[in-house]
Amino acid sequence: MTARRSLLAAVTVAASISMSACVTNVEDGHPEGWQPIIPDEVPEIAALVPDEVAADGVLTGGVNPPFAPFELKDSDGTIIGLEMDLAAATAAVMGLEFQPVEQDFAMILPAVQAGTLDAGTTGLTDNEERRKNFDFVNFLYAGIQWAQPTGSDVDPAHPCGLTVAVQRTTVSETDDVRPKSQACEEAGDDPVTVLSYDTSDNAALAALIGRADALSADSPVTAWAVSRSDGRLELTGDMFDAAPYGWAVPKDSPLGPAMATALQHLIDTGDYERILAQWGVTTGLIDRAMINEKEIA
Repeated sequence: MTARRSLLAAVTVAASISMSACVTNVEDGHPEGWQPIIPDEVPEIAALVPDEVAADGVLTGGVNPPFAPFELKDSDGTIIGLEMDLAAATAAVMGLEFQPVEQDFAMILPAVQAGTLDAGTTGLTDNEERRKNFDFVNFLYAGIQWAQPTGSDVDPAHPCGLTVAVQRTTVSETDDVRPKSQACEEAGDDPVTVLSYDTSDNAALAALIGRADALSADSPVTAWAVSRSDGRLELTGDMFDAAPYGWAVPKDSPLGPAMATALQHLIDTGDYERILAQWGVTTGLIDRAMINEKEIA
């Protein structure tokens, strides 16, 4: 998920163009009209929770904000977001309280593996490499989506010579922009200049202020950045490489089926769709809870 050394200069420039409601590391709060959705415990689902998780009544989830709309901080420093709301509702069905634990992104999966966190709840893409060590409770499909400064003419399929901002270590960097840059060089064209930032907010800000020609990010993240840009950013090209997001739990842990069953309850009651809609996400929704893209029994 580039160091913050560029942030001060970016913020200074951003302030000069009156970024009143743009992409920032801290948001004023929830979207307009947001309301908490915390369902009642379902005893037969709560009974599926492993004893070591149920013992303290808390489900801990590793997070690395900002990664809006999935996780971000409000003006009070509270971690909020789509994934936080969905995890909290899932935990409630299991008779638990969800507790987000802020950590470096690279440390979240190791912490889950070590047992110091119950789950990774931080906009994780479920892929075959990660499945070797973890199970993923899938909750949404998302692809890669590019954005450009409004009025530009950027084609994500022909990026040679462009400067593109990404969040470091995300699939936008590893699977999209850097392979495209290599292909450009192999074809004898100018490579893509990749600006890797520590957060999606900073990557979006680079595109907004003209430091980058475009932003490449997960589709809900790009859509959120565009919606917060006061019209200065717009989507360009189609979404591609759709993949599932999931909550990471230890391999073969009974916590996975418990969370998936709780999520299915939210799908059946409509709370799942309502939670996502409050954050502006209306595409990529699932109708059956899955673990590693396989429906639960």
